[in-house]
Amino acid sequence: MKVITAHEAAALVQDGWTVASAGFVGAGHAEAVTEALEQRFLHSGLPRDLTLVYSAGQGDRGARGVNHFGNAGMIATVVGGHWRSATRLATLAMAEQCEGYNLPQGVLTHLYRAIAGGKPGVMTKIGLHTFVDPRTAQDARYHGGAVNQRAHRAIAEGKACWVDAVEFRGDEYLFYPSFPIDCALIRCTAADARGNLSTHREAFHHELLALAQAAHNSGGIVVAQVESLVDHHEILQAIHVPGILVDYVVVCDNPASHQMTFAEAFNPAYVTPWQGTDAADEAAAPSPEAGPLDARTIVQRRAVMELARRAPRVVNLGVGMPAAVGMLAHQAGLHGFTLTVEAGPIGGTPADGLSFGASAYPEAVVDQPAQFDFYEGGGIDLAILGLAELDGQGNVNVSKFGEGEGALIAGVGGFINITQSARAVVFMGTLTAGGLEVRAGDGSLQIVREGRVKKIVPEVSHLSFNGPYVASLGIPVVYITERAVFEMRASEGGEARLTLVEIAPGVDLQRDVLDQCATPVAVAPDLREMDARLFQAGTMRL
Repeated sequence: MKVITAHEAAALVQDGWTVASAGFVGAGHAEAVTEALEQRFLHSGLPRDLTLVYSAGQGDRGARGVNHFGNAGMIATVVGGHWRSATRLATLAMAEQCEGYNLPQGVLTHLYRAIAGGKPGVMTKIGLHTFVDPRTAQDARYHGGAVNQRAHRAIAEGKACWVDAVEFRGDEYLFYPSFPIDCALIRCTAADARGNLSTHREAFHHELLALAQAAHNSGGIVVAQVESLVDHHEILQAIHVPGILVDYVVVCDNPASHQMTFAEAFNPAYVTPWQGTDAADEAAAPSPEAGPLDARTIVQRRAVMELARRAPRVVNLGVGMPAAVGMLAHQAGLHGFTLTVEAGPIGGTPADGLSFGASAYPEAVVDQPAQFDFYEGGGIDLAILGLAELDGQGNVNVSKFGEGEGALIAGVGGFINITQSARAVVFMGTLTAGGLEVRAGDGSLQIVREGRVKKIVPEVSHLSFNGPYVASLGIPVVYITERAVFEMRASEGGEARLTLVEIAPGVDLQRDVLDQCATPVAVAPDLREMDARLFQAGTMRL
């Protein structure tokens, strides 16, 4: 192990290398190193034509994180699990200045382990019948993970293959092949004299060990950014990456480049275990809800009712609107479930925004690949996730919107891993968007101003979730909006499709619901009203 500066680390990276970066949204990214790497490119034009691989999105939708790679010529290929926080990379991809691919986050973390173990790749059902599936002949929405035309051409010409469709013992799978990693960029808290790395001030462990092993066993280098050097570590269990895997250590002398997350310099709650009482939950939870009873809160409340109805033991909450469901559930008097985050925390109160991935006062924190082992094996009883675009077949798009330079690449992150494996799935979102205003009170709902954009469309533009396929696996699927609730139900022909099952009291079925869908939807014969408690002011109690 050799201690070097960030600029010396940047000088190690060569043209055409495959660089893999650890991190999760605003946590755990080697910011000082990637910033120096970008400065080197801007000053010298080197390195060029890199392939960047990362499992979870890393960035602030601005200049930090993997956005430092977002320069024309610096990057030839991007393979990312999530793109929303890496807007500069998305801009390059949409301008066709690099090949862009989006693969499921959990699959990428498992690929690191396969590479480390000298295995040919990962064979899994995760990604079947979504845009990740490469079988383009059957459906134009299936793209082999490509998110731009340059990547499509590379696949069509046989120059790239990040996923293949295979048959094994009479069943269909996807195969994600291994690839060598030339450089792994990781971040930990401290390094001792032999290069052993601790994570005692990090919010979680990411895929640090698997990634370091993968790069080392590929014949590549491992560069670790740390806060400090120590003679030795006081606690053996704090060491997460052994020194035998570490080639270079960069001590970050700028605290702004080594915050716990991009939103918080250090939050002790993220590294403080649950104390076995409700005190930790109370300390971590925000203050009770205040302000108007808007569409967002109504949707969140209805998701809380789904928690009460299904009584799950293990729950996963997505980022954004779903993130507050746990706090509202506790306010409503619901307990007995454990919240988990794909980054690795189990228990506690999940954070949001640029700290998403962390949890306050967790019960345990496992490696990200291990968390996805648990998820994909059916460990989640209920997943509650966001909803961007929905069609009449129950398909969902959360990953890409539009085409060309004006398109938005959000990416799927762990969405596919979770929705194809959870024992029940709940999607949340408003029925329309763009100026929607509602008024709730006295147990009923009024649409004051309709949104300009209809969320239920004839066909989703990017297939992140295949409703009929997931329903065929026996997984219940519910879609919650502020005025209506839908489920996947069998049609007269036997195939599952989107079906309206609940409507808010006070709204008109035709005008406020059916006319606001850009495609026909089925209406259940047992259509019922949504619970009036959803539309009452004050804290909802169950």
